[in-house]
Amino acid sequence: MIYLLLSILASTIIFVLFKLFDKHQVNTLQAIVFNYITAFCIGIIAYEEPINIKSIISTEWFYGALILGFLFIAIFNVMAITSQRVGLSVASVATKMSVIIPVVFGIYVYNESAGLFKIVGIVAALIAVYLSSMKSGTRIKNKAYYIYPIIIFLGSGIIDTSIKYIETTYLPDNGIPIFSATIFGFAAIIGISTLLIKKLQGKFIFNPKSLIGGFALGIVNYASIYYILKALDHETLESSTIFTVNNVAIILLTSLLGLFLFKEKLSTKNWIGISLAVISILLVTAL
Repeated sequence: MIYLLLSILASTIIFVLFKLFDKHQVNTLQAIVFNYITAFCIGIIAYEEPINIKSIISTEWFYGALILGFLFIAIFNVMAITSQRVGLSVASVATKMSVIIPVVFGIYVYNESAGLFKIVGIVAALIAVYLSSMKSGTRIKNKAYYIYPIIIFLGSGIIDTSIKYIETTYLPDNGIPIFSATIFGFAAIIGISTLLIKKLQGKFIFNPKSLIGGFALGIVNYASIYYILKALDHETLESSTIFTVNNVAIILLTSLLGLFLFKEKLSTKNWIGISLAVISILLVTAL
C-alpha cells in the first residue's frame, strides 16, 4: 500500500508543478521534454545492473516500452490541444475516466474479484471523477472536437493497461528502473526531435525556467511510474483496485490542493464528487 500512496503523492505533485508552470510562465513543452530527459537519467542511475544496450533491445518488453514512450508524449500533446480548445476539465475527466479500461482488463483477463462492493465502488469512482473535475459552463461547442477527449480516454487507458500487462508478463523483479528509463528515453527522443523541428522552423525560443521546471517534474514523474509499477507488483493488491484508488485519490487530492493552495472555487457538484471519491475508495478497498 505504501507504493500506491507514494505514486498518488507523486502524481499530485505533478499537478502542483503544472499550476506553478502557468503562474511563473514556464514553457510547458520544453519543461516536458526536459522532464523526460531527467526521468530517463534517474532510471539509468537507479538500475543496479550493468547497462547493456544489446541485451535491453533483445528483451521482450523493449518494443512495448518504445510504444509507451510514443504514447506518453502523444497523449500529452492531445491533452494540451484539448485543454486549449475544449477546456482543462474535459481533458481531466477523459484522462481519469479511462481507468475503466485497465479495471475491466484486470477483471476479465486476470480473473480479479468483482464483488458487489467493488462494482459499486468503481461506478461511484467514475461519477466522482466526472463531478469533481467538471466546471460549470463547460461544453464542447465544436462537434469536431469530440475526437480529442475520445483519443485521451483510449490512449490513457491503453497506457495503464499496457503497463500492467508488461509488468505482469515480461518484467523481471529488478527491471522496473531500466524499463521506466527506456519509456522516458523514447519519449525524450521524440520530444527533442519536436523541439529541433521548431528550431528549424524558427519557432523555438529557449525558456531557462523550463530547465528547472523540467528537472523537478522529471523527478516526480519518474516516481509516479516507478511506484505504480511497484504497487502493481504487490501480490495482495489487484490491479483493478490499484488503478481505481490511484485515479480517484489523485482527483481528490488535486481538488483539495486547488482549493487551499490556489484558491480555486469548488461548486456543489464538485463537493459531491469529492465526497463520492472518498466513499468509492472505501468501497473498492473493502475486504
